[in-house]
Amino acid sequence: MSTRHLVDPDLQSFLDVFPTLELSTEALPGIRELMASMAVLGDPAEHDVTRREIKVPGLKGAPDVRCLVYESNKSSGARPGFLHIHGGGYIGGNVEGSDQRNTRIAAQLGVTVVSVEYRLAPEHPYPAPLDDCADALAWLFDNAGELNVDAARIAVGGDSAGGGLAAALVQRTHAEGKYTIAFQHLVYPMLDDRTTAPGATPDPLTGEFVWTADANVFGWASYLGDADPAAPAVPARAQSVEGLPPTWIGVGSLDLFLDEDIAYARRLTAAGVATELQVYPAAYHGFVFVQDAPVSQRFERDYLESLGRGLGVYEPA
Repeated sequence: MSTRHLVDPDLQSFLDVFPTLELSTEALPGIRELMASMAVLGDPAEHDVTRREIKVPGLKGAPDVRCLVYESNKSSGARPGFLHIHGGGYIGGNVEGSDQRNTRIAAQLGVTVVSVEYRLAPEHPYPAPLDDCADALAWLFDNAGELNVDAARIAVGGDSAGGGLAAALVQRTHAEGKYTIAFQHLVYPMLDDRTTAPGATPDPLTGEFVWTADANVFGWASYLGDADPAAPAVPARAQSVEGLPPTWIGVGSLDLFLDEDIAYARRLTAAGVATELQVYPAAYHGFVFVQDAPVSQRFERDYLESLGRGLGVYEPA
């Protein structure tokens, strides 16, 4: 039974033009081109934001990591920092896809954003994408003074697979103990490879649109490769989530990741982690691409407000 009738009316038209993702190694170039075409670029000059490209040195012989840095030209004093990790199922996407929102974060919250162009699976399976994110985070912390960033107010976040990488990075960083992350901000994060594993009981009301169960199988197989499916590669498999930073999670009620995101929020809460979960009714995975839909606009307001609260920026700059 289709769940199309459950979709928010303002989100329906997108489904008429967005193709069902038939993922395979052969189809990847076309899928990546499609994802890149959906990027919505911001206008930093209009918002008095400086955007610059940097190359973060890769550690332990890894290649340099391309990042975009967004800095408000208005805010003064030490600013919060935000490491943002783009989505794309671990197999696609790029930093340009988050350009508009990252420009808005810098402009409205006065937060310095570092957006990471990590290596993609299956060409670069785990741990390469996570290592790239870790290298970018280390650079942000180690250069906080030069960037005029308050190292005590650095958050990590991302969307979809980027949310999964963000959760994994937070777990890994906490375990290593070198840096302290102030907040994690997860947008419909891809957290659990078991969601569509053989024998799993699928939720009949989620995952029909945009990112499906079949896409999820391909994405996780590409990312994990021959790696053991354990934390931090798979954040939901962590044996303990105690001591992790305060967390915000947002997900649509028709999203394939709904149940795993709710489960992770419950685990965090049970472990004493201050956690806020917001479920957006009648919304599928990636619904925010329909920018004029009221539910998407509400999400964007919630996104900025929750990130601002998490970083101690209660009023937009």
